[in-house]
Amino acid sequence: MRTMTLSIPQEVLPKTFDYSVYLASKLYEDAFLTAGQAAELANLSKRSFIEIMGKYGVSPFSTKMEDILNDIENA
Repeated sequence: MRTMTLSIPQEVLPKTFDYSVYLASKLYEDAFLTAGQAAELANLSKRSFIEIMGKYGVSPFSTKMEDILNDIENA
């Protein structure tokens, strides 16, 4: 795994915002990571990650029509 260093303004307190979960959520939302990879980045179980994504405005469900139709077909 790569290591990245970010400079965060001092006004943003670490306790009020979980950067790793936010970053993982957005990378998942943009399809750069799977849910499992994003959960690992956030140091959470996959289930916990999926449950917390809504806090960051990210749906655990795909919005691509192709994915939705595949889910319906495989249900």
